Amino acid sequence: MLYLSLFWTFFKIGLFGFGGGYAIAALIQHEVVDVNAWLTVTDFTNIMAISQTTPGPIAINCATYVGYTSTQSIIGSLIATFAVCLPSLIIMGIICKFLIKFKSNKYVSYAMSGMKPVVLGLLASAALLLANPENFIDIYSYIIFGIVAVASLFKVNPIMLLLLSGIAGFYIYA
Repeated sequence: MLYLSLFWTFFKIGLFGFGGGYAIAALIQHEVVDVNAWLTVTDFTNIMAISQTTPGPIAINCATYVGYTSTQSIIGSLIATFAVCLPSLIIMGIICKFLIKFKSNKYVSYAMSGMKPVVLGLLASAALLLANPENFIDIYSYIIFGIVAVASLFKVNPIMLLLLSGIAGFYIYA
């Protein structure tokens, strides 16, 4: 039953996952933390951070982790990962087939234009979700956050920011 629940949960996440990992972070948190209680808010924040620093899409990395931890098996991990990918494969196959044919259609253009503000809103939701005060440990985490936020405004390389933040965290908290 847990495997079926995992499949259905991550299939829904994959089906409605417009805009990428951060855009659906609120949906993932709702399903994984609030509805199914597979992770705590702190665990969810940690896996979002780890998913960002490891290769691959955030939703897939999150599904892999949740599938493994909730079932304590690689099978659970594979089921969740497959379920989150399946809708994308189906939808992208359909879109690729028909978008080329209808890309100059004004209604298709209107629909694509209408999706942009939705994705922007979902990204803003993810930013607010991850900026939750529960995720800040102490004054040092606020300082790191502030420095990274300001550096991002100046278009500092995100990889450099991740590495420097990791080094700072290691020296501060070790």
